[in-house]
Amino acid sequence: MSTYFPRASEVRNDWYVLDAADLVLGRVATRAAMVLMGKHKPDYTPFLKTGDHVVVINAEKVILTGKKEDAKLYRRHSGYPGGLTETTAREMRATHPERMIEFAVYRMLPKNKVGNQLESRLKVYAGPTHPHEAQDPKVLTLQDKVG
Repeated sequence: MSTYFPRASEVRNDWYVLDAADLVLGRVATRAAMVLMGKHKPDYTPFLKTGDHVVVINAEKVILTGKKEDAKLYRRHSGYPGGLTETTAREMRATHPERMIEFAVYRMLPKNKVGNQLESRLKVYAGPTHPHEAQDPKVLTLQDKVG
């Protein structure tokens, strides 16, 4: 019995829109990561891009539980001595709310070439509108069965 691998012509990439308003950041990120990787499909293959495109809207209204609004830090380093820059979640929400969801999802994806390609399939918008209506995205909730 041979192992089945889907052909590129057999893989269908759908578009989903996920409204993050009043949802917890981690729950939104895990749901988006699973759909991006394609783990909701029966033909999931770890080394192939079998997942779908995900559009997340209302990123500015995502919820952080507990004291994470002030305690959670986003760090980056310039590469120079003393070049560490720390930003709290409150500051990140005020300046770039879409990056909160992007960073959470990117860190859940595989750290390889496929993961880098999957990052381009995630579109995050701070407000309730997005420019992907032509793709006719299906509405995705955290409880929905997809596939």
